Amino acid sequence: MKAFFYKYRHAFVLFYGFIYMPWFLWLESRANLPYHVIHVGLDDLIPFSEGFIVPYLLWFVYIAAVFVYLFFQLDKKREFYQYCIFLFTGMTLFLVVSTIYPNGHLLRPASFERNNIFTFAVQMLYRADTATNIFPSIHVYNSIAAHVAVVKNQKLRGNIWIRGGSFLLMMSIILATMFLKQHSMLDVIAGTLLGILMEQLVYHTDFSFVRARKRKPVGA
Repeated sequence: MKAFFYKYRHAFVLFYGFIYMPWFLWLESRANLPYHVIHVGLDDLIPFSEGFIVPYLLWFVYIAAVFVYLFFQLDKKREFYQYCIFLFTGMTLFLVVSTIYPNGHLLRPASFERNNIFTFAVQMLYRADTATNIFPSIHVYNSIAAHVAVVKNQKLRGNIWIRGGSFLLMMSIILATMFLKQHSMLDVIAGTLLGILMEQLVYHTDFSFVRARKRKPVGA
């Protein structure tokens, strides 16, 4: 057992959940308080489409699948840490922004034109997730983080089906946030720009976790 925990000691990153979830639930508990309404004219031109609930919900599987895959690539721990830094940095910024700038939208339809399994799933989503704390979109940001992690991994990017499927899923999730009226286009743009910025910082800046100690010259 000791050897198992030592082998997978990088699991300590899971403790971030004890920071994120209580903070997020506290933010959600303030949904009945005044907030800044986020809206642009283009939001009104995007129709509601319940079918997008499928990629929207697949987001949870997508983010977790990439996490689990990198977690067990013990020879690629740097990629696992990069993915976690990418995710956790944006998620923390989201919490900070929502704390100091309470925000939400008024885009959700009052009723649905159709009754089917998809609209039922959307109703469940609306009940579980308030229309507040939306800026920037974590669905968008984390989807970018997952896709970047896929294309940066030598094994995964070598498979055209995985790479292409990841891109299509990422784009479908991003579109879903708008077509399900979960986010304003401003949330999506902010999440995208933040994702692009973090990709540069995480993958193109040398943040060594362990720096080699300089050895003193012999006889010094």
